[in-house]
Amino acid sequence: MSVNKVILVGNVGRDPEMKYFDNDVAKANFSLATSERGYTTSGGTQVPERTEWHNIVCWRGLAQIAEKFVKKGTLVYVEGKIRSRSYDDQNGVKRYITEVVADNLELLGRRGGGDEGFGNREHENGNNYSSPSGTAPRDIPDEISEADDLPF
Repeated sequence: MSVNKVILVGNVGRDPEMKYFDNDVAKANFSLATSERGYTTSGGTQVPERTEWHNIVCWRGLAQIAEKFVKKGTLVYVEGKIRSRSYDDQNGVKRYITEVVADNLELLGRRGGGDEGFGNREHENGNNYSSPSGTAPRDIPDEISEADDLPF
C-alpha cells in the first residue's frame, strides 16, 4: 500500500496563471510559500527561518475558484498529491518539475488585508463550500454560501 498526500498552509506567491482548453477544462497554476520559524538552539546556534516554494496546479471547477478568489498574498490550505514531470525547454534541455495537484483548496484569508477571511472547498466529486466567518463573499451564489451546521 502507498499514500501520496500533501497538506500545505501558506501564502500565495503570485496570482494564478489560467489556461483554458478546447473542452472548457480550466487549469490554474500558482506558487505557494510555506515557512518554518527560525529558532535558537540551547547551544546558542541561530537557525534562520526557512521558506519553501511549491508549485500548485488546480483543474476544472477548483481552477475557476482559484481564478476568482486566489490572489498574491492570500493564505490558503491545499490538499493534494505530488506529481513530477519533465519537459524540454526552448533550448532542448530536459527540465524536471515537481507540482502539487490540488484535490481541495480552502481560502483562509489575505495576508495583511482587512478581510475577515472565508473558506471555499471543492472536492473532485462535487462541491462543498463553507464560510467559517458566516459572511460569504458577494461572488458566491446564495445556495452555496451557507455555513455548515457543525456543533463546533
